[in-house]
Order: sequence, then structure tokens, then C-alpha cells
Amino acid sequence: MKISIIVAMAENGAIGFRNQLLYHIPEDLKRFKALTIGHTVVMGRNTYLSLPNGALPQRRNIVLSRTIKNITGCDVYVSLEEALHSCSEGEEVFIIGGEKVYRQAIPMVQRIYLTLIKRAPLQADAFFPKISIQQWDMSIKEERDGYSFIQYDRK
Repeated sequence: MKISIIVAMAENGAIGFRNQLLYHIPEDLKRFKALTIGHTVVMGRNTYLSLPNGALPQRRNIVLSRTIKNITGCDVYVSLEEALHSCSEGEEVFIIGGEKVYRQAIPMVQRIYLTLIKRAPLQADAFFPKISIQQWDMSIKEERDGYSFIQYDRK
């Protein structure tokens, strides 16, 4: 199985404030949907609760929670390891947030799909964990007006 992270992040590492995304970039949302459709997405409970319409359609939704046992349209596991063990061998699994889940997943991840936003938010309380860039190769970088789509693959 290939484990990937998909994240939109400001240059200062900020990814959220009060359990909401910092930016609304339609092209980023389209890219997220195109990349994750037909795959498994893994998220923490707070990330799930931030979704406006519940489980993401046309994807297997896995939510990590120690307090909620059942969520309509989702499989619920208490740990990332247990969740990943439930996934198929040949599939690409997307870790979609939040901060704690990203931190747990980084050591296992083979690819990062990053939308890097070139302006810092006014406020943030969730940040993407620091990574050692020496462990990653930038395989794709597409510049846009105010942000970039970047793909990193583990060396």
C-alpha cells in the first residue's frame, strides 16, 4: 500500500484555525477531489467534524476516534495503525488531517501532495509537522497565482 499525505499549508506551516481550513482555493479543492476519488481517506475526528456534508462521497472514509464508535458512511478505528491494517495491499491511502494524524503518519508516508500557499494567515492554531527535506525529492512543482502544487516523494 502507498500512504500519502494531502495538505494545503501556508509557508509558515499553518493548516487550520478553529477546526477550519485557512483558505478557500477552488482549484485546490478540485485537485483534492481528483486525487482522492476512489481511494481511502484517513482523518482524525475533528477533521471529520469540520466536513460540511459528512463523509466524502466516492471514497472510503476512515475516521480515527477514541470517543465516537459509529459514524454514518465511515469506518471508525482507534489508531492509525489499526486503520491502515484494514486497507488493501495495492491501494493508495490518503491521510487528510489533522495535525496529530499528520504527525503520526509522517514516518510511514511515501508521498506528500502539498498546496503551498504564499501568504501567512492572520490566525492559526494547527500546523503541519516539520519534515526533514533531505528525506524527500520534489517530483512536481506547478506554480499558480499565490500558491503552488508540489509533490514530494520519499527518497
